[in-house]
Amino acid sequence: MSIPNIHLYTASTMNGWKPVIFLEEAEVEYELTYIDFGKKEQKSEWYMRLNPNGRIPTIVDRSNHDFVVFESGAILWYLAEKYQKFLPRDERARSQALQWLMFQMSGIGPMMGQAMYFQRIAAPKGHEDPYAINRYVTESQRLLQVLDKQLAGKAYLLGDDFTIVDIATYPWARSYPWAKVSIEGLDNLKAWFDRIDARPATQKAVTIPKPFPAFFGKGDEATAETENASRF
Repeated sequence: MSIPNIHLYTASTMNGWKPVIFLEEAEVEYELTYIDFGKKEQKSEWYMRLNPNGRIPTIVDRSNHDFVVFESGAILWYLAEKYQKFLPRDERARSQALQWLMFQMSGIGPMMGQAMYFQRIAAPKGHEDPYAINRYVTESQRLLQVLDKQLAGKAYLLGDDFTIVDIATYPWARSYPWAKVSIEGLDNLKAWFDRIDARPATQKAVTIPKPFPAFFGKGDEATAETENASRF
């Protein structure tokens, strides 16, 4: 059996699932190494030689002289160009893809991540901050409203085609229950969730390396919150 070209180092987080979704949707074989936060493997010397920021995910492309790519958005762009999938070819459309990818990376991810942190990690550890919670939940809701407007009349964020923009945005936006952000009235967003919820490859991807259904409003929320908080 041949060794897959792509070696992926990741964990079950919103950013960690992005390359898994791409690889599963593109039907690309890959080797996976699970990074255990409980053991602080992301801060280990061997891992930080690959990713100096000590975060997940990271890929190594064996077919490109063991080229290393870290940062989830950069990984998606690299894979999309390598495999010529899920990225528009037209110059203007590619610019739009990059703009919306940056929107996720600079907005939805950080804001929803902070909403989750202050409610699901800080508060259970006795550090509840109502001001911070309100600030990040409110801004997360505004950003989801931007997505809802962008999705008007579209199947996916850039139009009819599923792209890396959808791959990057879905794990974060779909985790609105974990961030305790309301999507009431955001019908375009809900319809987009339904479409991606129905994609078998994406749904398989969010169970790898292991599922965390509470992120998406399923399963035992209280137990999941305790487990999640214990990792930090």
